[in-house]
Amino acid sequence: MNFKFKFIKRAKELLEHKIFRYALILHSFYFILSIILFFSVYMEKNDFIIFYNVGKVFLSDIENLYNQTYYLWDFRYFPLSALFFIGFSIFNFESAFIIFNIFNVFLNILICHILYKIIMLVRYKDHEKDDKRVILYLCIYLMGLPHVLNYIYGQINLYITLFIVLSLYIFLKYKTLKWQFLGSLILGISIIIKPTAFFLIPFLTILNYNLEKRKLEFDLSRSVIRMLGVITPVLFNLIPFILYPSLLEGFLDTNFTGSNPIALNFSFSISKLITNFCYFFNIPFNQLIILIGVIFIIGGFSFIIFLIRRFEDNSIIYGYAFGILIMLLAYFDSWDHHLLNLTPILIIIVFNQPRRSNITKPIKLSLFFLSFFDLAFVGMWYLIYPLFPYNFEATFFLILAFYGISKHCLLKKYKKSKED
Repeated sequence: MNFKFKFIKRAKELLEHKIFRYALILHSFYFILSIILFFSVYMEKNDFIIFYNVGKVFLSDIENLYNQTYYLWDFRYFPLSALFFIGFSIFNFESAFIIFNIFNVFLNILICHILYKIIMLVRYKDHEKDDKRVILYLCIYLMGLPHVLNYIYGQINLYITLFIVLSLYIFLKYKTLKWQFLGSLILGISIIIKPTAFFLIPFLTILNYNLEKRKLEFDLSRSVIRMLGVITPVLFNLIPFILYPSLLEGFLDTNFTGSNPIALNFSFSISKLITNFCYFFNIPFNQLIILIGVIFIIGGFSFIIFLIRRFEDNSIIYGYAFGILIMLLAYFDSWDHHLLNLTPILIIIVFNQPRRSNITKPIKLSLFFLSFFDLAFVGMWYLIYPLFPYNFEATFFLILAFYGISKHCLLKKYKKSKED
């Protein structure tokens, strides 16, 4: 009863904010629009078809899990991710889609709740004491256009975002080893479902090279616990790979060596821009070499910058940002709806910085562009791709966010008393 009273009271408080009412109306429109477009246009042209079918294939014909004749587009996740979709496959397709997107709405509520708690935990001391600005940025997240495609396509990005922000909250709030293990375990489960956070793993190590003291600082126990937690769920995928060797071949072919990474599309990753360029001008290329090269460059710079960062308190926030940026900039298929995994982290960084910090300017610019303008350039790509097949606008703003985060890591001078 007490919880119900608090919930109603908080809901009334939020509804007093005009921006929250706008966000609620707009987000509801996104959800309703997705249902209308599903039944009128996208019933046979959405990503949920893959997730719906993969649950059935896992139970009935697991060796053909990566046989693309089962799906409209490629299924490219770890084999155990199929377990997550079995529950939806027991319904008919239309009902499953509606139930799936209703879950997405509730996930957004949970994400906003956890985001609020994280922001209040890490907010820099010179920010306003009330929560009006926090609510504003949460509304920016809810009004972001990437939600449109996420709902219409029946995508699973919000499940990943929930695990990402929940694990981050645990890392920031609780320092004991059991909580550190739980946080990394949750992150590992997210990687099983969809490996968006895969490149985040190295940034879980509590490692810092102090440039002033010329000393390497390393928390062995917490780093090992975090590694064990995040890797354990991922390693369970070895079981189906060992039992069915064809699964490993299909997984590698779909993600790295097959024809899909070569295909011309509007992905904004650096790897895809390069392959689009080579494809367009008939230049021979090896997509795996391109992928490894981009990962090595972006990932290498990210880890070096993170290693020599000049602060320690809440540093894991920036490790999360680096890890997600590496995936978005390096992997072949980075779409507008994937930005829902990054924008909450950018919002947290805005509040973790001083209120008038110049460092937040590139972060804010990136946040607003990725939330409200990138989708328009996706549409533009379809109009001009026969002549100019490069969707580089989001790439620029991702690099701009990378620059802002890197600048903070390298130029932050004040000392912190707590570890990440």
